[in-house]
Amino acid sequence: MTLPSALTPSSTPDLSARTIAYFSMEIALSPALPTYSGGLGMLAGDTLRSAADTAAPMVAISLVHRRGYFRQKLSDIGQQTEADVPWSPETTLPSANRIIALTLQSRQVLVRAWRFDVVGVTGHIIPVFLLDTDVEGNDPWDRRLTDHLYGGDTYYRLCQETVLGLGGVALLEALACRPKVYHMNEGHAALLAIGLLEDHLAGIPLKDATEADIEFVRQQCVFTTHTPVPAGHDQFGVDQMYQVLGHDRGAAIEQFGCLHNSLMNMTYIALRFSRFVNGVAMQHGKVSQQMFPGYKVYSITNGVHAATWLSPHFQELLDGEIPNWRTDNQYFRSVYGIDPARIAAAHNKGKLRLFSTIAKRTGHHFNPNVLTLGFARRVATYKRASLLLHDPKRLVEIAEKIGGLQILYAGKAHPADTAGKGLIRDVFASAAKLNSSALKIYYIENYDWELGALLTQGVDVWVNTPRRPYEASGTSGMKAALNGVPSLSILDGWWIEGCAENTTGWAIENGEDEAAEATSLYEKLEKSIAPMYANPGAWSRMQQHCIAINGSFFNTHRMLAQYFENSYFPPTPLSTVQTGYLEHRRSTDTVVAEAALV
Repeated sequence: MTLPSALTPSSTPDLSARTIAYFSMEIALSPALPTYSGGLGMLAGDTLRSAADTAAPMVAISLVHRRGYFRQKLSDIGQQTEADVPWSPETTLPSANRIIALTLQSRQVLVRAWRFDVVGVTGHIIPVFLLDTDVEGNDPWDRRLTDHLYGGDTYYRLCQETVLGLGGVALLEALACRPKVYHMNEGHAALLAIGLLEDHLAGIPLKDATEADIEFVRQQCVFTTHTPVPAGHDQFGVDQMYQVLGHDRGAAIEQFGCLHNSLMNMTYIALRFSRFVNGVAMQHGKVSQQMFPGYKVYSITNGVHAATWLSPHFQELLDGEIPNWRTDNQYFRSVYGIDPARIAAAHNKGKLRLFSTIAKRTGHHFNPNVLTLGFARRVATYKRASLLLHDPKRLVEIAEKIGGLQILYAGKAHPADTAGKGLIRDVFASAAKLNSSALKIYYIENYDWELGALLTQGVDVWVNTPRRPYEASGTSGMKAALNGVPSLSILDGWWIEGCAENTTGWAIENGEDEAAEATSLYEKLEKSIAPMYANPGAWSRMQQHCIAINGSFFNTHRMLAQYFENSYFPPTPLSTVQTGYLEHRRSTDTVVAEAALV
């Protein structure tokens, strides 16, 4: 496997000047590297690409995932099977030239790292270190620990997350990198706090740590939670905790109040040890606050990296008209100075490119003059991929009335998600019954970075139908908006903030049940979307609004700036003290006095 030349790593930057360490279980670094599964990894990669573009003093830690997430294969009836996506870091990336040792499962595990450089538009580098336990001398089982992203059982996952958290802290110390801020992107990395506490105690047993010691670590840590779905918060049995981490660390986690419902819960460890906690959209922050009432939860709405997700045709248009958009995404507002017809033409080129790629891959042909809806995301039951197909008869009638309708689906179900796999089969079954001259439904296999880009750049309307309030943010609709594509979506996640009715898209009205929400979807499709699509002038103005209004805000340049202002280096650190910490803190005059001096 060969990296694109623009992404080939160069000399290591001065790590001693890096003040922020970003930890994430998955990071989408390049289409050529299978180091991500979906939205969380894409967000992490986009964050680091914006950090590189804006010369942020960051460094990142993840795992190497030698066998990737998986490649999806779909049968004629939509039965999903999975295959590994193996790659060799030895032949792809330079080594970090460090091996650190962890005590894991009562034995020593050696960990090395590979380096990937994210290079910004001005040449600034964000080094990303991918931890790897496939080291000679390790137990054969341990050598596979960093192979599969989200693979294995809970024991395997806890070992992985221990490598990420404790191993990442140890690696940065070995590289003489001493950040002031450690950002946990989701709870997978929460054990980094235990590593920082051990370093701070310098040999003093963890059981002797005081609240002042914990506060010292808290002042270095911030935490972003990404999901209101309970299954998204990793938890492990106490017996597993002691078996993997050992008695001292396990007892300390209990002592510090990090168990929840008698389980080791990574989210609660992150909450306990972080001075700033945020959800990833305004609504998600509110939902998370209700989930964790003992802690103050803020919100910083997600974004996407514009230069990664804009189609080549839009990039060419904007480079000629508003070239500063690459370093300052607020310039997307300036698309109001571009003729809407040129915006429509740029999008149409993306649509033709999408259809051409589908034809080459599958032999299926689509009409670029027909309204095309896109639905692509991780397949989980709460995302309700079949809501669009809730009333087949009504859908067919609409397609016939408006002169045709095309619907493109894509998405992977987790290998262990039987219900998610069933949803894919349901879409296939509906397509087999409904496909006609007026209505075409097609499910594209192996949803990945490249296919995601083609879809968000090429469809006419982006559809999202999650069950409220389980959509934390969602970013695919943001990518679509950058390319002039409006959304038709349930009012949840980012869309609460991004929906300007009939201007940037349409809201599916909240209903008492799925039938009511499906009815709202069909009403908007038939009476609002189709008539506007039939009016090229009105449609091109909507495309312009999508870029100017949503593109200028829902980007990682803005998002990262908010992290710096509110999370990493807030002007008044005391304002970030969490109520959860205050509940835990020992009420001694000494500790109170120390906290007052922070």
